Amino acid sequence: MSVLSALRRVYASVRTSGALLDVALAIAVWLGSLVLLSHGSVSVARSGSVPLNPISVALAAVSTLPLVVWRRFPLPVFVTTGAASLLLAGLGYLVELPLGVTMALYVVATSREQDAPWTIATAATVLGVLLCYLAVIGVVQPVFPTIIALHTTLVWAVAWFAGERTRLRNEQTAELKRRAVSAERETERERLLAAARERARIARDLHDSVGHAISVMGVRAGAARLRPDRALPALEAIEEMARQTIAEMDHIVGLLREGRSVIESVEAPPGLGSIQALIADRESAGLDVAFSASGTPRPVSAAVDQAAYRILQEALTNAARHGVGTASVELAFADRAVELTVTNPVTAEGPPQSRGHGLTGMRERATLLGGRLDARSVDGAFRVHVSIPDGGHRL
Repeated sequence: MSVLSALRRVYASVRTSGALLDVALAIAVWLGSLVLLSHGSVSVARSGSVPLNPISVALAAVSTLPLVVWRRFPLPVFVTTGAASLLLAGLGYLVELPLGVTMALYVVATSREQDAPWTIATAATVLGVLLCYLAVIGVVQPVFPTIIALHTTLVWAVAWFAGERTRLRNEQTAELKRRAVSAERETERERLLAAARERARIARDLHDSVGHAISVMGVRAGAARLRPDRALPALEAIEEMARQTIAEMDHIVGLLREGRSVIESVEAPPGLGSIQALIADRESAGLDVAFSASGTPRPVSAAVDQAAYRILQEALTNAARHGVGTASVELAFADRAVELTVTNPVTAEGPPQSRGHGLTGMRERATLLGGRLDARSVDGAFRVHVSIPDGGHRL
């Protein structure tokens, strides 16, 4: 198994670097060149061809095998393969499609960098090799092979334009990949920033909740001092409130510890008791809202109360902004959780609110309190459902 694993790693590294592909390409072009040399030109009869010998086989190798290193030395490879092709033409091998130098011309055009312009020296090198090749076959052959010269020139032109087109396509693909990576990084940065802001908002809400609890405990303690006959119920209420406030504070502060951020200046939000006022405000802005409640209403913890209100507020804002003017709100008091469902029809283009940062904030609020939020399109409508556990009643 270790040998197989080693072979797999070697194959993966070779495939990644492209070396294996380059070797296979060079060998294939070499074998194709030998076939063309042995059979002569497509436009010339077999009697006009020269038999293969060790020198021609070696020159064929020199005119093709340097393609193995075309990625590092594209222009030297073109010059080397072109020189070998000239020698083959000088020996009487009339081939209108010299594969090695044609492929080298293609890779020269393909491998040019975006910021490296096509220079006069490079153009002169390519044109010089072509003219020399045409001159050699014109000198060696008894009659100048016009058709072969035209075919060779056309093939080289096609190889050049194909290489340029491939280079442009590769540059466009690389640019699209760079933009995609940049957009993904920017989206991640914005998501983290939105989460940090929402954490700061929740921390401020917790601060207001604790401050409210301390104020209530102070009032109850004062009442117990002034009314000794009612001191015991007041002390019990203070004890229960202190326990619940500390539990909420420990839970949320523990979750926020890793995501410290500068707390924004925000107002303490209302709770579920202000749902009707929130709905009336949205209806005055033109959103038709249908509200229904199930379960037995009960006091819930301040953190859950505020989070549920904020989530509902954001969901109705999205419904008004991206919906068709109607929305339904369902509030359910489960045994140990508060559940909210907001559904609004959407246009044919779909729910663009699913791509914004509002859902990030809503999901962050629910998660910090141990709840879950589900937002998705269902039968032409966008549905937001959140369930937030509530561990006890708030006095």
